[in-house]
Amino acid sequence: MINLRKMRVEEYPAYCDYFIADYSQEIAQNYGHSIEIATDLAHQDLIRHFPNGLETNEHDLMCIEIDSANSLKVIGYLWHSIKSSDASTFIYDFYIADEYRGNGYGKQAISQLEKLLVSADINQIKLRVAYQNQRALALYQEIGFTISGYNMSKKLVG
Repeated sequence: MINLRKMRVEEYPAYCDYFIADYSQEIAQNYGHSIEIATDLAHQDLIRHFPNGLETNEHDLMCIEIDSANSLKVIGYLWHSIKSSDASTFIYDFYIADEYRGNGYGKQAISQLEKLLVSADINQIKLRVAYQNQRALALYQEIGFTISGYNMSKKLVG
């Protein structure tokens, strides 16, 4: 069983390290940027959404924990932002550490998020999946998400 809870201030630096490293790889792979430029873009994105660290009302960073040997262990993260005007939330980042994947923890985390959202009168979850992340796409479809569009890009040479 997992526990989904708000991230603590002391956990934020570790999240930043993970996010910048992970997201920069996705940016480099999807948009053809060098890893240096992609790292800078990932860092800028994080600062744009969390200019004061965790002190924001628009975005929620959550830790995904399991009870391991009678102590709670963080195994992943979930970052989302509620948009009350259309009763939805957008998942910006959802991560389960490699060694914990395939055990149903991702499904449990989304299920817990759904319960929290329903109690807050939120009735839709939106997210974006990178085209090469077939594992995530399969998970989301398995738990009821449907494809609602495609992100596309074209590299211009000139």
